[in-house]
Amino acid sequence: MKRIMIAALLSGALFGVGLAMSGMVDARRVLGFLDVAGNFDPSLAFVLGGAVATTLVLFPRVIRTGTPLFADAFRLSSYAKVDRRLIGGAALFGIGWGIAGYCPGPALAGLGVGASEALWFVPAMLGGALLHRAINRA
Repeated sequence: MKRIMIAALLSGALFGVGLAMSGMVDARRVLGFLDVAGNFDPSLAFVLGGAVATTLVLFPRVIRTGTPLFADAFRLSSYAKVDRRLIGGAALFGIGWGIAGYCPGPALAGLGVGASEALWFVPAMLGGALLHRAINRA
């Protein structure tokens, strides 16, 4: 368990440093990317492209190893159904992303670099997660 936690910590730190280096902790860059009819900023497309290219090249190789380095087995989702719940959640996520310019990863990294918008966004995001938990328990 300790190895998994260390791997998660290192992965999260790598992700956060990448977000900070690329400027993606600045909500204005994300909003600029989403402003396709106005002052479009394509920098997020390069970050997304880097992530997709890395996954396309490395993910099949990692899966072929059969066993992850820090766990007993790969735990991949088998959920492939597109239903109203997925579409509704994606729509809410997109609306929130478009309004705030943050998704969870950059918001948490934004806290690390002292982005003032993240101080408001992260508690609201956690509130939404707690609301989801409360609704699903009922």
